[in-house]
Amino acid sequence: QDGQQGHLLPPPPPPSAWLPLLLTFLALAPAAAKPNAGLRTWSRFRKLPYPGDQAFLHKTFPGDFIWAVGTAAYQVEGAFEKDGKGLSIWDTFTRGGNRMATGDVGSDSYHNIRADVRAIRQLEVSHYRFSLSWSRIFPNGTRGSYNEIGTNYYRTLIRKLKENRVQPVVTLYHWDLPDHLQQTLGGWSNPDLVEIFRDYADFCFQTFGEDVKYWITIDNPFVVARHGYGTGVVAPGIKNDPDLPFRVGHNLLKAHAAAWHLYDRHYRPLQQGKVSMALSSHWIKPSRTSLESLRECQCSLDHVLGWFARPLFTDGDYPPCMKARLGSRLPTFTQEEREQVRGTADFFALSHGATLSFQLINDSLKFGQQEDLDLRMLLYWVNAEYDKPPIFVVQSGWYVLGNTKTEDPKHMYYLKRFIAETLKSIVIDGVNVIGYTAWSLIDGFEWHREYGIRRGLYYVDFNTPDVKREPKTSATFYRQIRNGFPELPENRPAQGVFPCDFAWGVSANSIQVDTMPSQFADLSVYLWNISNNGALTKLEGLSAPPLRRTTHCADYASIRQQVDDIRLIGVNHFHFSLNWSALVPTGDVAHPNTTLLGYYRCFTRQLLKANITPVVTLWHHTRQRSSLPAPLDNANKWETPEAFADYARLCYRELGAHVKMWITLNEPNDEMVSYQEGHQMLRAHALAWHAYHREFRQTQGGQVSLALHMDWVEPAFSFSREDVEPAKRVLDFRIGWFAEPIFGSGDYPLGMRSWLRQLNSLDLPVFNEEDRQLVKGTYDFFAISHFSTKLVTHAKEDSYTYTAMLEVQHMIDTTWIMSPRPVVPWGLRKALNWVKEHYSHVPVYVMANGVQEDPARFKDSLRVYYLYNYINEALKAYTLDGVNLKGYFAYALSDQRDPGFGLYGQVHEEVIIKVSLSNYRNIIQHNGFPIQGAAPQQCPSLPQPCLGCHVLEKRPVVGFLTLVGSGVLITLGLIIYYTAKRHKE
Repeated sequence: QDGQQGHLLPPPPPPSAWLPLLLTFLALAPAAAKPNAGLRTWSRFRKLPYPGDQAFLHKTFPGDFIWAVGTAAYQVEGAFEKDGKGLSIWDTFTRGGNRMATGDVGSDSYHNIRADVRAIRQLEVSHYRFSLSWSRIFPNGTRGSYNEIGTNYYRTLIRKLKENRVQPVVTLYHWDLPDHLQQTLGGWSNPDLVEIFRDYADFCFQTFGEDVKYWITIDNPFVVARHGYGTGVVAPGIKNDPDLPFRVGHNLLKAHAAAWHLYDRHYRPLQQGKVSMALSSHWIKPSRTSLESLRECQCSLDHVLGWFARPLFTDGDYPPCMKARLGSRLPTFTQEEREQVRGTADFFALSHGATLSFQLINDSLKFGQQEDLDLRMLLYWVNAEYDKPPIFVVQSGWYVLGNTKTEDPKHMYYLKRFIAETLKSIVIDGVNVIGYTAWSLIDGFEWHREYGIRRGLYYVDFNTPDVKREPKTSATFYRQIRNGFPELPENRPAQGVFPCDFAWGVSANSIQVDTMPSQFADLSVYLWNISNNGALTKLEGLSAPPLRRTTHCADYASIRQQVDDIRLIGVNHFHFSLNWSALVPTGDVAHPNTTLLGYYRCFTRQLLKANITPVVTLWHHTRQRSSLPAPLDNANKWETPEAFADYARLCYRELGAHVKMWITLNEPNDEMVSYQEGHQMLRAHALAWHAYHREFRQTQGGQVSLALHMDWVEPAFSFSREDVEPAKRVLDFRIGWFAEPIFGSGDYPLGMRSWLRQLNSLDLPVFNEEDRQLVKGTYDFFAISHFSTKLVTHAKEDSYTYTAMLEVQHMIDTTWIMSPRPVVPWGLRKALNWVKEHYSHVPVYVMANGVQEDPARFKDSLRVYYLYNYINEALKAYTLDGVNLKGYFAYALSDQRDPGFGLYGQVHEEVIIKVSLSNYRNIIQHNGFPIQGAAPQQCPSLPQPCLGCHVLEKRPVVGFLTLVGSGVLITLGLIIYYTAKRHKE
């Protein structure tokens, strides 16, 4: 069977055809990875289903998966001259040039083995990766300078780890070459270091090998060679020979191979360990969708990761792209050396994250492409390029600024992202990832960044005598992961249906208004050339007699088209906003725009005829424009709430026969609105509600409320009470600000008042008793607009949006789908539950819910995903949580009125029906997500729309008289009157 396509091979042929069959089989059979096999990575990921493939994967890792944490000796050990340790190149490097700090003390792990092991035990990891300080064991780099005390430090560390059932992963060389070897031999530029390193490795294998099953010979040779001996950014800081990095890399590879063969021949039979070289890489994406861009991406990876990975895992030689571009600058392997290097890795040790190789210092190795942060694609590329090796992620993580203490949300969410990508790599992509190492255990000296950033799961207070360690929130998160992200009941899609009277709707900020009747407006006479091209030719000087008839609602083609578009969706409600400033341009309701008012009247009437309930907003808040009538649009907006109440009365009176659901104010709770303005808005809403309640409710029987913008706010650290309070505070200020006076106490939230009191702020107005009674209870339902979710934390990081007044930082989870706001379906369920918890059994409508997507993407996959999952979360709120949810409105009708959000798109003048429209209609037709096999829901049938029923009554009708002559039709419009009874046929 063809593993790629799933096609069955043909049946066995006669013996005479065996040879062709054999050749066919060899072509189909799996083979060793071909050169540049990783090139298919980019196209493969472009073809994965969007956005489903980007959704969070709730699965677990294999039972034998390795969970580890790591450090490097120079970063954390300190004690740089204690107990006979010799100087390393980093001890010397940090004392030269403009460098301000050293690793002389670092995290002082040399004196804090117990504290480090305690931290490792608290994380509940199975492995700890650390490096040996070469100059602590051999102070001058060779066996003759052996230091017993330094060796005993590592014996003790390994023993303590084993006592706590933690397996050591030991790195022989993590950038800290004994300085004596650099000063006397030129360091890694000298081929003599190959045998010197082999002898050092021999000692380590012999001394520690009985307890060590995973060895890393050299960490990140790319950084050692390119930045140690090329750019000079790291020790030893050499930068005067552009070809030196390639000679250094050559020696590093041969040194690793020598150590691997030594272990393979002399130690593996007894110790049964594995040896590799830790290779680090960036990820890169093409700047253009062309094969040339893909080849440049491949070449970029070859110059960083392939430089060392191809010799080890493929053919013992450098990537062809490197050889072609560098020519004689790149050393050559002899055939014997190629055989010596090839295959000298028992697993692929991969580093990824905020390393020097991710930040390439300059753009020279990007080859015009774009650097990206995608561990999953990198894992897939390694898997394809190097013939499916077992991959151990031996370093992964992010960093925070040096002034961050124990709350590190950025680090935590990047950690979550990388682990989630690793899980997808295993479960979805079939990559053999055997372990993951969070970097690092504790804060330390961060190489060329010194102490300017922190990467530890544990915060280290470098100013305390005992260099105190405290767990960060990232440590708590890493410990809680256990073995991945198991699916919980709340993660699973719900099955069930909404009640029969559920309001399914679609919302639009506004509707198309064309107040000129599109029928009977043209009185011209035309020639219709039917026998040739079918063209109409206007006859100049001829016209039909003027019509003596009143305008009818059916005359507006724009209304018919919009109603037809809405009907096609299958909804039973449509929500749109009136234009106050256009309806009452002078601000005086005694002089309304009667033409526009008539248009709105016709629109709502035609909706009702189509069995669609109009839901009408009197005033829709927009940041771009006030939409208040010009005479009322002054510095003190809303200073006369009575004007809004008068406008509401006008609308109730003129449209109330057709409108039974009113929204007074749509999304007034915008953060750009001042507290004083909001106070007057509340009074305006209350006056409008009372006007309807006293003067119109009895005759019209409708309902009135307001709609609040209610994106959800989640604590960044859900396991921390310190972040629960900021989340509640933001909800008080964003939602409770308008909700509590109306649906609750008649006053602003207590938390809101007390917080402002702490800030000595007098901005929040005070309700007098009259206003309290005016505002309280002015609702018939609770309507929300919900689009997305944000995280908030009290921890402050410069890279995120910080709101000083509320003392909260807004951020996102990097695993969320973005477009451009986060797509977080469960946020809707939490928002609905918040309403229930605060205001009991109040009827709730989701009045607008939608996602912005590039209008050019008419496959519309993100909107399909969004609507399905958000509606499913609404169903959970209704069926599982008992929320009194009465309706759901998708936002929006069309891109023409609400760009990027529409169920209808538009290209030039052509209207496009998006896939999401039919998907939404399907959900509506099933009234949710019925349980498979269950009896269908029995709901009373609704009367079918009869748009033509009112035509057969006494009114003018147009007839057509056609005169035929010489192949030309002359068609005249005539006015005919007749009377007929209405009937059901």
